[in-house]
Amino acid sequence: MSDDIILEARDLTKEFKGFVAVKEVNLRVRRGTIHALIGPNGAGKSTVFNLLTKFLTPTRGTILFKGRDITRTRPADIARLGMVRSFQISAVFPHLSVLENVRVALQQPVGTSFHFWKPERSLHRLHDRAHELIEAVNLTSYTDHLAAELPYGRKRALEIATTLALDPEVLLLDEPLAGMGHEDIERTAQLIKRVAASRTVLMVEHNLSVVAHLSDTITVLRRGEILAEGPYATVSRNPQVMEAYMGSAPAPTAGGAGHA
Repeated sequence: MSDDIILEARDLTKEFKGFVAVKEVNLRVRRGTIHALIGPNGAGKSTVFNLLTKFLTPTRGTILFKGRDITRTRPADIARLGMVRSFQISAVFPHLSVLENVRVALQQPVGTSFHFWKPERSLHRLHDRAHELIEAVNLTSYTDHLAAELPYGRKRALEIATTLALDPEVLLLDEPLAGMGHEDIERTAQLIKRVAASRTVLMVEHNLSVVAHLSDTITVLRRGEILAEGPYATVSRNPQVMEAYMGSAPAPTAGGAGHA
């Protein structure tokens, strides 16, 4: 496997009682890029995502991470190798503050989870890194706010901060922009760009236009198979992609996706 390919799926297939949800998917994610996995409802995006992160076991096929076969590796072990799906550690505690949530998340990689039961002063050494992560996701003004009080978009930012506490090489995001309004979409998209400056991001998204200015590579799924792949300019002009998304109408233009 090429050194610049950090995550690869070969002939990835998943069957559920005779129904083929994912069929012979071949996916190559380049190191240091934002790669979007998109498609209409029922395309198999979530199934592929769950296979890659080992929350589902493939019927057939191979998954490689940094050249290592992880097809039968447990999700927790994959996280230790450096590939983290946001919800693996981002179960935000609603009645803890933003700072407390990030600080708790930081305990896992430094091996101090037992500190959860110790006095608060024992966590002070994690403060600096916690504040760095909070600043990185633009939540400094919310540091002392309870997670339950945060607007929806800010909660997603907090989830990303707690995920970054593991310092992953590959960050997998499952529809991080879903349900957001214009302002939150723009803010979260910029956050994803900043995060990707020092790591690889693979994200599942439904809306093609949302990822137009965000992704280096877009893989389009339909009925469990790869329909098209490439940069937005190429994918958006593919007749099969147009058909999959909106009949014979043209795919959204990059200019119409400026808020993503």
